[in-house]
Amino acid sequence: MDLVPSQVMRLMQLGQSERALHSQAIWQCVSCQTCTARCPKQVDCAGVMDFLREKALAEDSIAPEQQPVVVFQKAFLDNVRRNGRVNELELTMRFKAGVFLRTRQAGWLFKDAGLAPQLRKRERIHLTSEKAQDRALVERIFARCSSSSL
Repeated sequence: MDLVPSQVMRLMQLGQSERALHSQAIWQCVSCQTCTARCPKQVDCAGVMDFLREKALAEDSIAPEQQPVVVFQKAFLDNVRRNGRVNELELTMRFKAGVFLRTRQAGWLFKDAGLAPQLRKRERIHLTSEKAQDRALVERIFARCSSSSL
């Protein structure tokens, strides 16, 4: 990370939100909630990072090197919304195609392709995937989350 979470929080306190908004840290944060749990001032650091990502998306101010992160997050959420769970093969295909379309770097299409046979052999990736039975519940979760965001 170019900034640790406490530095991002300090920038926000100092009114330097543009610098925080354009940091790589907001895209490298995995929302594990560790910073929020450990914050001595009870600040929802992970929530601030989420807010900054949403704002960057809304303003379309995402650095080119962060495009793959954005593509993965969108592909992942779309995959879960459609299937109720992750379909690894579909997720991988949509992610790689999305990155290629945004960056025009063909290397993304075949990067890690050599791992597929090993993953298949170890049953870590499946060619077919079942959909969750209660997809209406999944849709309600997405609806609730989208109504509380920006």
